[in-house]
Formats: sequence, structure tokens, C-alpha cells
Amino acid sequence: MVRFLLNVLWFIFGSGFVLALGYGLAALLCFVFVVTIPFGVASLRLASYSLWPFGRTLVTRPTAGVASGLANVLWVVIAGWWLALGHIVAGVAQCVTIIGIPFGIANFKLVPAAFWPLGREIVDLGEAHVTAAA
Repeated sequence: MVRFLLNVLWFIFGSGFVLALGYGLAALLCFVFVVTIPFGVASLRLASYSLWPFGRTLVTRPTAGVASGLANVLWVVIAGWWLALGHIVAGVAQCVTIIGIPFGIANFKLVPAAFWPLGREIVDLGEAHVTAAA
């Protein structure tokens, strides 16, 4: 119940809707060009995660290969470090108040995803322990 309440508050006050909309628009732009479709898929994954972050986490896909690593390098140069920096600044600003601390932590959780999104997947917290053990 607490996760649901935090997700609803994040959606309304913590920029969840705005972040998801921005990542969704970036995905649509990436889908226009055939070469950037993997970045569009990563942007949709980020949109989903930024829309409802509490109770979910990112794990590295064991099947991710060298191609996703090389594409991540390109992503970091073009957009990743800007997005990560934006989440860090927003997280620090939200952690200034006691009420904003959970939202700041959610922004800090989005930093690795924004910086290095390819080769990762979003799982529920209960599934993360199972995936890590496998």
C-alpha cells in the first residue's frame, strides 16, 4: 500500500508524468530512424520506470552482449550524461525537504538507467533477488 501511495504521489508531484512523457517523446523520435530503434526501446523502458518507480528496480540482463555495451557508449555521449545529471540535480533538490526524500531517492534510482540503459531490464523488487541469485 505504501508503494502504491508513493507511486501516486510521484506521478502527480514528483515529475513522474512529465518524465514519462519526455522519455516517450524521445522514443518516438528514435523510432523515426531505423538505426536508433534500440535507443527508442530503451527510452520506452525509461518512460515505464520513471512513471512508476517504487517497488521496482533495474537489473542487468545476462544475455546483453557487446553490441549493447557499444550502443551504451554512444548513448552516454549523446544523451546519457545529460539525463543522469538532470536526475542528480533533481534528486538533490528534492532531498532538501523531508517530504521530498523518497522522491529524491527515486530520482537517484533513475540515474543508472538514464546513464546506461541498454542491457538492463526492470523487475519487481521480489523478482530482483531471484534474478540476482540465478
